[in-house]
Amino acid sequence: MQASILLASGSPRRKELLEQLGYQFSVIRTDVEEMRRSDETPYQYVSRLSQDKALAGIALEPSSIVIGSDTIVVCEQAVLEKPVDYQHARQMLMQLSGRAHQVMTAVTVANKQRQETVVVTTDVWFKPLSEQEIEQYWQSGEPCDKAGSYAIQGIGGRFVTRLEGSYHAVVGLPLFETDQLLHKFL
Repeated sequence: MQASILLASGSPRRKELLEQLGYQFSVIRTDVEEMRRSDETPYQYVSRLSQDKALAGIALEPSSIVIGSDTIVVCEQAVLEKPVDYQHARQMLMQLSGRAHQVMTAVTVANKQRQETVVVTTDVWFKPLSEQEIEQYWQSGEPCDKAGSYAIQGIGGRFVTRLEGSYHAVVGLPLFETDQLLHKFL
């Protein structure tokens, strides 16, 4: 009998992306604190969060294969988290305006015997943003729960002039890498 697959994420975007791969899976929510440690690089931070989510899923469903994932936005080694309010979102979007940044998405697939993690880094370039564009974007509600205050798959996609790497990783789950990891566990 094949182990069931669980996605340890409340993100509707990750659920949609995993559905694109054709797997049968269930979604579980884990309670993992997303707080960067002072000694962690952005790479270490996003890796640990995806691992913590996968392992929290294993603790809830030990006989399953669990996928944990996390996405962060990095600009000049600063991690841009989800905004707490308009001023915070405005500050982040101004920081991203007219320049390149990185989006790092980590995926961990785990069962009770082992775990494997892959981090996909994508370079994203933004056009210069005006105060009015930022204000209108905030009013749309889209930036409220997004790392870096934008969603490439939504209205925020209009700010992106180019990207190098994985579009799906920027959305929240790199399809190729996730599929490759799952094949190692099935």
